[in-house]
Amino acid sequence: MNQPKILVVDDEPITRLDIKEILCEKNYHVVGEARNGEEAIERAYKLNPDLIIMDVKMPNVDGLKASSVIRGFSSCSILLLTAYSHDEIIQNAKEFGINAFILKPLKERELIPAVEIALNQRIQELQLHDRIGKLESKITERKVIEKAKGILMVKLDCTEEQAYRKMQRESMERHIPLIKLAETILSR
Repeated sequence: MNQPKILVVDDEPITRLDIKEILCEKNYHVVGEARNGEEAIERAYKLNPDLIIMDVKMPNVDGLKASSVIRGFSSCSILLLTAYSHDEIIQNAKEFGINAFILKPLKERELIPAVEIALNQRIQELQLHDRIGKLESKITERKVIEKAKGILMVKLDCTEEQAYRKMQRESMERHIPLIKLAETILSR
């Protein structure tokens, strides 16, 4: 599997450097840095990171606003950094789907586990989206098959079970998936 790509966003150059050094020492791949929320949005779009580690309080666009914009086009995890743990910040972080939250001053023993958890949450979320997509596809296929079955019931004056068995037989004889047969029946 490819190494996860990480974007580091903080208005303090020393903090960005510290985070980058900690991550590089642990063999993480830092693909870029940003100084504020505007740059974070731009770089997130361009670099498509797996994880963004971002400060909350920054000039121009803060980390929370940038996170809400990034969530609109990216499936990356977001780990917020802040020197403040006000209830309002925590509530906003939850509303924007932030994956982790770390208080400054930053400590390696806290950063690395938070990075691992945030990256794992991203993997789980992507797997869940994949499963949901497959289920939605199956439901759509099932609706098409049911419509085709209904047409056969009327056309052949048979029961639901008989129509379905006929579709199954024809699908096997013609070596085509049941959904393709159903689509053919509907297009007649």
